[in-house]
Amino acid sequence: PYILDKSLDLNAKGVIMRAYDQFRLKTCIDFKQWDAEEYYITVQKLFGCYSYIGRVFANGQVLSIGSGCDYIATVEHEFLHALGFYHEQSRYDRDDYVTIVWDNILKGKEHNFDKVGSDQSTTHGTPYDYMSVMHYDNNAFTNGNGSTIITKDPKFEDVIGQRMEMSYYDVQELNNLYKCSKCFKISIICFDGSFPSVKSSENFIFSTCIVIGGEIGYFMHVSTATGQEGDTAQLETQRMTPQRDCHIQCLQFYYYNSGNESDTLNIWIREFENELDLTGTRRLMGQITGKATVVFEARKGAGRSTGGFSVDDINLYETECPHLSLQIDDFQRVLNTSALRSRIYSSRQYSSEGYAYRFAVKLSETYFGLSVQFLSGDYDDQLEWPSLRKQITFEMLDQNPTIQQQMAKRWSFTTNEYQVYSGKSLWDNPRVAGNQVFLDQNNLPVYGGLLYGLGNFATLEEMKTRVFLKGGSAIFTLTFKVRICILQGKKYIQCAM
Repeated sequence: PYILDKSLDLNAKGVIMRAYDQFRLKTCIDFKQWDAEEYYITVQKLFGCYSYIGRVFANGQVLSIGSGCDYIATVEHEFLHALGFYHEQSRYDRDDYVTIVWDNILKGKEHNFDKVGSDQSTTHGTPYDYMSVMHYDNNAFTNGNGSTIITKDPKFEDVIGQRMEMSYYDVQELNNLYKCSKCFKISIICFDGSFPSVKSSENFIFSTCIVIGGEIGYFMHVSTATGQEGDTAQLETQRMTPQRDCHIQCLQFYYYNSGNESDTLNIWIREFENELDLTGTRRLMGQITGKATVVFEARKGAGRSTGGFSVDDINLYETECPHLSLQIDDFQRVLNTSALRSRIYSSRQYSSEGYAYRFAVKLSETYFGLSVQFLSGDYDDQLEWPSLRKQITFEMLDQNPTIQQQMAKRWSFTTNEYQVYSGKSLWDNPRVAGNQVFLDQNNLPVYGGLLYGLGNFATLEEMKTRVFLKGGSAIFTLTFKVRICILQGKKYIQCAM
């Protein structure tokens, strides 16, 4: 149970909600608003980011998310403390993996590097984790004379202290601590080589392939090289039931069409009334509200084909999908060879309220930035301007096919009245405060406001630490939150915007 104190910044509340979703997605830990329980966490904006270790106080144990703490990794770090985690470099076996340079630690801060004995803590069988979100960086509490932590293996010296999100072993240790046999809070379907149900003619081919990195992997392939126009092949998942009353799901998969452009890939939901219903009712992909399967249907078109559809890395989970995505192929070459500070833009998208926007990747040879831009759209005269209290979240997608092993990089901010340029709000009507940026499909001018974001979101070297590049491609997403809604039990009931 938790309470979000009114002292918290609006952006921090949204980031906390995202962190809760990551716990739900990767573990069996859930969070609910306080409902008269004796023990609960009260999240406040105090000085700094901190938490007690484990359950200590009744009637509202304080956890602080202060100024500058509104990052998903920081929130996860503090809540892992509250769930019983010490810092990774405090493990009783840490001397086998790191060296603490005591002479380089600020006076009075030495206690932050104390070990916790095996009589007070356990590692639950997980290895020492340089990637842990609970690990200090190499210059933590330095007095300026050099690093305070040196890794025994030099290649991890610049890895410790990562603040993307929980690592795979953080997740594994948390599940071990709370005896989670499976992640029962979130329905996840992950397929690596087989579908429980395959319905097709001879068009369906089960294929093996050599994937990037030289490892043997599997994908599902439906050939459209033979057969007649209108022939179909269906790949159907097992039955599943949503665990959350809010009925929010995101289906994520990779596909490639090596056939004809007239061939189509349709995604269906087959919903069942009960266990005795063997046929179900099929409809186009939408939110799942009861027992259902997901059906991938490849349909042969009119043109000549020598290939077909390949589908891989399918995941279905109960969190919201990003609202806008941008895939850049051969990203390293594009980054290295593009003109300095050139930009690649996403398509124009509309928020649920009707605001038009896009985002840009700014290329700078060895690093890149991400920024968002409000655009003129079809509903501008019906909207409130400037558009404030909207949370924007950028994400560089970790393309690891296993959800629990993904460590995406994110950054969130909330539009506010202090974000101005030359006395004008960055979030004012682009038709009034912006300039023409392109022509739409009807050859009409589209106006854009100023770009706002991070000039240095990530470096190329950082991208190589995870699966941010897959087949050479990078994927960036943006989520445009109109309201930050807070869960009580399994229902969203309180909105902060």
